[in-house]
Amino acid sequence: MQRDHGGRSSATPNERSTRRHAGRGSQSSPLQKTRRRPAHFPTVTVGFKSIIIFLTVCTRHRKPLLANDETARLIIEAWQAANFWHVGRYVIMPDHIHLFCAPNTFPPQPLKKWIAHWRNHVTRAWPHRTQLPIWQRDFWDRQLRRSESYTEKWHYVVNNPVRHGYVRRAADWPYQGELNVRAWHDR
Repeated sequence: MQRDHGGRSSATPNERSTRRHAGRGSQSSPLQKTRRRPAHFPTVTVGFKSIIIFLTVCTRHRKPLLANDETARLIIEAWQAANFWHVGRYVIMPDHIHLFCAPNTFPPQPLKKWIAHWRNHVTRAWPHRTQLPIWQRDFWDRQLRRSESYTEKWHYVVNNPVRHGYVRRAADWPYQGELNVRAWHDR
């Protein structure tokens, strides 16, 4: 029996990669290993539907480097320079970025290549050299599927600054926006 979980995600472990949280001295079977790195699945094209990826990229050791005017400008410039993927809505938090992106070429360029491109762009322009390296080595990605709601995911993302106590209302967070407006609608 195959279950539809609404899409594959590197952020969501499957049954084989979960581990029981038990006390000291307990043994776990080989099927209960914890995934140490996200598994990045290739994007899947279904008919003529758009590919939309929900992406989270973190700073190294979760250092709070990103939520300021200078860094937000660098990140947005890097996304615009790396235009083989388009960025839709985004929220830049102090130690991570949430964004929705979609390929801008056919066939799509690899997501990993695009992320490396814009992160390198930001790193090369980074004014505070003692803060390098900036980025955590890996990232979390999830391709949105028919059973998932883009709007629901966006509400979760846009309310992140409120949940962290940075602002009272999501609209007050200055490091959010939408670069490329397209049909990012619910499917």
